[in-house]
Amino acid sequence: MNYNFLPNTTTRISEIALGTMTFGQQNSEIDAHSQIDFALDQGINFIDTAEMYSVPAREKTYSSTEKIIGNWFKKSGRREEVVLATKIAGPNRGLAYIREDLSFNDATIRTSVEKSLQRLQTDYIDLYQFHWPERKVNYFGQRGFQIQDDSWEDNIQRVLETIDSLIKEGKIKHFGLSNETPWGLMRFLEESKKHGLPKIVTVQNPYSLLNRTFESGLAEVCYRENVGLLAYSPLAFGVLSGKFLTGEEHPNARLNLFPNFTRYNSENTRKASAMYHEIAQQFNLTLTQMALAFIRQQAFVSSTIIGATNLNQLAENINTIHVTLSDDVLTEIQKVQDLIPDPAP
Repeated sequence: MNYNFLPNTTTRISEIALGTMTFGQQNSEIDAHSQIDFALDQGINFIDTAEMYSVPAREKTYSSTEKIIGNWFKKSGRREEVVLATKIAGPNRGLAYIREDLSFNDATIRTSVEKSLQRLQTDYIDLYQFHWPERKVNYFGQRGFQIQDDSWEDNIQRVLETIDSLIKEGKIKHFGLSNETPWGLMRFLEESKKHGLPKIVTVQNPYSLLNRTFESGLAEVCYRENVGLLAYSPLAFGVLSGKFLTGEEHPNARLNLFPNFTRYNSENTRKASAMYHEIAQQFNLTLTQMALAFIRQQAFVSSTIIGATNLNQLAENINTIHVTLSDDVLTEIQKVQDLIPDPAP
């Protein structure tokens, strides 16, 4: 396994992170604990979760993932081997069962941190992330800037002051953003510089061969401000594993279990995936190898978050760490991107 530092810190994270949003619905607690054991044995030291998991978000499964991870910490005694990341849910996902007040303020942030600490059975969180901006921004599949009626008032300085207090209290070590835009990332950076408050270390956004929108705006900010990308959905809900190109049914695949997740199920997505599969075959690679290696080779990526529903998938994904794409492969990939740019934004 290879490792990077969380930007501006001495915390080392594996280039592949274990994503856990399947823990509690698609995966049982026994399955989940087996995945964590296997991942750590393969050198992964970075686990990402969220208070709203498992996915899809449901009241009856709310916080199930954090509880499963907490039980593993208690059972294994291996908390110190893990860099643990979790997230606070904001108001724009409509998850009223999480908190009565879903806005970001001192009380709600502290409440969420305390509840996550209890569920995770730990005294500290290594990376605490804001799952979505508090203000209204684009949802999955939306392109460009869309003006939306929004009562949000800029409270970023106050949010950072709360984060600063939580860091000083030892409850969190670092913080990051998720599903953020260039404007939002720059506002947080601006306020931290202006007031001497904690700096963002990472932003967790989707990034894959089918969604390279991060490269427009956010990648430059990350490069120039030394913020790392934690790339999620790198295999686009399994589409970039190539399994949907075989004609098989795959009834337990996420796209079939949760048909409302349409982001990766368009005609252009299928066309682009088939073209990427041809490139992989041409260079004696699997589509999974090519898709994950492409992300890992980007200079602005700190870690790629992989999720799996069984150990065979997990092993295949982790083993891609040994693959490096040649310039010829990257040239062919770019031809597809130029022809069908970002079919799953």
